[in-house]
Amino acid sequence: MATLTIRTDDAVERALAALTEGGLSRSEAARSAILDAERAHRRTKLRAEAESLRNDPEDVSASRALAAEMDAIRAW
Repeated sequence: MATLTIRTDDAVERALAALTEGGLSRSEAARSAILDAERAHRRTKLRAEAESLRNDPEDVSASRALAAEMDAIRAW
C-alpha cells in the first residue's frame, strides 16, 4: 500500500470535517472520495460512449437489423 500526501485548503478541510464527524477517519474519507470519483469518471466515459453509438447511423442500422433478426428467430 502506498502513501498519498495532499495539501488541503479551507473548503477541503470543511468537507473532511463533515465526512469524518460520524467517526470515519480522514484517510477513509479520502479513499472513499477517490473511489467515488473514479466510478463517476467511468460512468461519464461509458455515457459518452453510449451517446456516440446512439448517434452513429451505422451502429443504429446494425442494431435494428439484429433486432429484426432476433424477432424472426423468436417467432419459431
